[in-house]
Amino acid sequence: MAGKTASDYIQHHLQNLTYGQLPADSVRPDGTVLSEATWTIAQTSEEAANMGFWAIHVDTMAWAIGLGALFLFVFRLAAKRATSGVPGGLQNFVEVMVEFVDKSVKETFHGKNAVIAPLALTIFCWVFLMNLMDLIPVDFIPHLFTLAGFPFMKIVPTTDINVSLGMALSVFVLILYYSIKIKGVSGFVGELTLHPFSSDNLFLKLVLIPVNLLLEGVSLLAKPVSLALRLFGNLYAGELIFILIALLPFWAQWALSVPWAIFHILIITLQAFIFMMLTIVYLSMAHEDNH
Repeated sequence: MAGKTASDYIQHHLQNLTYGQLPADSVRPDGTVLSEATWTIAQTSEEAANMGFWAIHVDTMAWAIGLGALFLFVFRLAAKRATSGVPGGLQNFVEVMVEFVDKSVKETFHGKNAVIAPLALTIFCWVFLMNLMDLIPVDFIPHLFTLAGFPFMKIVPTTDINVSLGMALSVFVLILYYSIKIKGVSGFVGELTLHPFSSDNLFLKLVLIPVNLLLEGVSLLAKPVSLALRLFGNLYAGELIFILIALLPFWAQWALSVPWAIFHILIITLQAFIFMMLTIVYLSMAHEDNH
């Protein structure tokens, strides 16, 4: 906090480590002027903003991929060590997780698809691990990376809208794929244009098609948006509260951060569960062909 205002502190912790192309004539923090467009790490939030759409949030990518690899490693290790005898702690944990997700899928998904359960398990565990990073003290890892020469470091991937929206769009692609695969192109188009309002009168049916398309189109597009914003909003708000608590005196930090961390355990678990369950529900709806 030395030499920084509260606003600077908050902005620093909410800024991603960004790699992108700075345009020519950009002035770097050390006073140098770029003679040509240059790919580099942004040293300030202004530089990150000037890099435009094709900039990459390196910290988000690294932590998300790393936590995904950790999930695969742990579950693969449990599978290799699995025994029909007395199971160890890791096997017990993995079996509980698999049974929990399998039960959720069986109760919610009404089609037949061997992909859904592994997808649901991956989503729940991966989102939970990314959310779990929110419980690490806000200054600990960023300070270590600052000492190593990195200007920024956000360690909670789900506080980056790119992650939550990317996952939501991936689910959306699966919704479209299975909707067309199960119902056919005509069935999918009919679902969007002939419901919820219909009529036996051909003229009224044609008149109602734009209305149905508007209603069903909004409902369809709302699925990835709601998935992304719900996860992002809850985790971003939680991270911001931790940052605000870190601005308080030391005694107040302990008085507030511990209760909030305990409560936040519920939030990070619940958000992973909601993302998984909505994915199952949306894909179940995509497999329905009874219209």
